[in-house]
Amino acid sequence: MADAHFEANNVLDILRERGFVQQVTNDDRVRSQLASGRVTYYVGFDPTAPSLHVGSMVPLMAMAHLARAGHRPIAVLGGGTTMIGDPSGRSELRQVMAVEQIQANRSQIEPQVRRFLAAASDAIVVDNAEWLIPLNYLEFLRDIGRHFSVNRMLAAEAYKLRLEKGLSFIEFNYQLLQAYDFLVLWRRHGCTLQMGGDDQWGNMLAGTDLIRRLHQEDVQALTFPLIQTASGAKMGKTAAGAVWLAADRTSPFDFFQYFVNVDDRDVGRFLRLLTFLPLPEIARLEALVGAELREAKRVLAHEITAIVHGLAAADAARSAALAAFGGVAGGDRSVPTYSVTAGELQGGLKVVDLLAAAGLAASKSAARRLVEQGGVKLGDRRIASVSDTVSVSDVADEGTLLHAGKKHLRRIVRA
Repeated sequence: MADAHFEANNVLDILRERGFVQQVTNDDRVRSQLASGRVTYYVGFDPTAPSLHVGSMVPLMAMAHLARAGHRPIAVLGGGTTMIGDPSGRSELRQVMAVEQIQANRSQIEPQVRRFLAAASDAIVVDNAEWLIPLNYLEFLRDIGRHFSVNRMLAAEAYKLRLEKGLSFIEFNYQLLQAYDFLVLWRRHGCTLQMGGDDQWGNMLAGTDLIRRLHQEDVQALTFPLIQTASGAKMGKTAAGAVWLAADRTSPFDFFQYFVNVDDRDVGRFLRLLTFLPLPEIARLEALVGAELREAKRVLAHEITAIVHGLAAADAARSAALAAFGGVAGGDRSVPTYSVTAGELQGGLKVVDLLAAAGLAASKSAARRLVEQGGVKLGDRRIASVSDTVSVSDVADEGTLLHAGKKHLRRIVRA
């Protein structure tokens, strides 16, 4: 007998309406499981950096929707799989990371993940190093590896893309390890649904097939589309680098600014994917045109910043943006600040060096391009040459705003 709560609130419909669903192994089966009772599901995150970035918000938000609907999430932080490196979506071999760095990264992204799973009191966060590192290699090949067809693996999109440039044997093992993760989670926690980006489809099918072969159980997989902006760029990539979820890598102000400046064509889609706003309200916001669409972008930026950094940080970022771009001389105190010493200013600090050091450009060459394009302003002064410098008199007591284009700025202060 189906549980009335799950039947009335089938989260598969919510995910599809919001644009999360790309592929599903068995749509009817997933729908039935989600309607008939509590489903345990998982998503994996390899800790390749000290923070997740905004691209990770798609799987995190999907997990949050399922948690809000009453299902139980498992987040796998891949301390073990990161030692191998996922070849999916990459044209070259990942750099080998030290185990100590992997574990340090894992400990830093765990709070970010848990924030999205707060609706489930029994959410599980695990590190697959727990079961992968102790594996006996010969036993693993005999018990698990024999169920994998090399021909079938080579047909997977992730491997086909790499064959021309070379696919290392260590990467070739990644699919076996991800499939084994699903098997372990099914055995330990009754996990019956794996979710992830669409580039993981082949690895996810390998997991469902392994469980079917070993236990004759029917488990499922669901993928999300790989999100690009309307201009074709990868979501979360900027001239100054990635947009991170960690406040010490991308400030709440810069995070807010990224979303308040998205392409007009992306507003509705990002509201559906990256906020919890009701769909009728999203439809109203994305129907706005002209100057009114700016308000929809502020709502988008505020909602997402609140989810990632908390309501207080979102409010502060919004106030700072209004103050800074409204022409306040020193800007709001919530605008990211970069300090320069009197010694640096005394000798004349090159603006291109300052842009790179303050995080407004990914490199000095990128900073030079910004200047050459006429997009840099220090206070009221337009920077006209790549050789222009900043002196003591250029930095006011309360700080001076350094603009890189119309979207990014720092409050430059004297140390």
